[in-house]
Amino acid sequence: MRLPTYFISHGGGPWPWLMDRMPGYQLLHDSLTAIGTAHPAPRAVLCISGHWECPEFTVQAHPNPPMVYDYGGFPEFTYHVQYPAPGSPDVAARVIELLGAAGIAARADSQRGFDHGTFAPFVVTYPNADVPILQLSLKHGYDAAAHLAAGRALAPLRDEGVLIVGSGFSFHNLRLFGPAGHEPSLAFDRWLTDAVTGPVAQRTDALLAWERAPAARVAHPAEDHLVPLMVAVGAAEDEPGTRVYYEPDFMGSIASSSFRFGAAE
Repeated sequence: MRLPTYFISHGGGPWPWLMDRMPGYQLLHDSLTAIGTAHPAPRAVLCISGHWECPEFTVQAHPNPPMVYDYGGFPEFTYHVQYPAPGSPDVAARVIELLGAAGIAARADSQRGFDHGTFAPFVVTYPNADVPILQLSLKHGYDAAAHLAAGRALAPLRDEGVLIVGSGFSFHNLRLFGPAGHEPSLAFDRWLTDAVTGPVAQRTDALLAWERAPAARVAHPAEDHLVPLMVAVGAAEDEPGTRVYYEPDFMGSIASSSFRFGAAE
């Protein structure tokens, strides 16, 4: 069975542990839960998080990844939460093999732990922490073409039971999380949704030119939370995109979306 790929908006910090204090996350929570039930449990998840970048593509090879609490200003207990999903060194080796075969330099990191771009969404999707998960870094420079190419190289994983998930945010301008961000987030979200769910033949060219989209640099002053989308698209470049989560006023103000590429079943 060929698994789809996903690009998810992963929310802020350790939000799954704070839903009683942070209203406005129920739709995102429900969409992430739905991913866990949309198809049989994968052999592993390869997560491309917007919170890890390296000079070259780097894959997490720790058999039991520790936690990386890469956020600030949250209650003390959130710096002790655990998501004890196992890693997958064998899939890490396969990632390096596939990237290398495509002429893309890659290396393994046996120390890297899960950052919140991974552990926050997946504690919702796979709450029992029984699905192996490993991360793939972004490459410095955020070049869209390079990340699309990495996705193309990794596409065979989908036929090997590995679920490829780009984890970022469809709008990531923290200074504008509030009323000032509402209109630009809507404008960019409309463009993004049209680009990734529209004609497949036009999608790659549209994404390569994403900076010309309405409010593009307002939505993404730096594209660390957008580039994971490129890997997900590259791995399913000839398959249709579907929006699987949307709300026009996430946290009361920001348009937010997640997408699937390929069939759920």
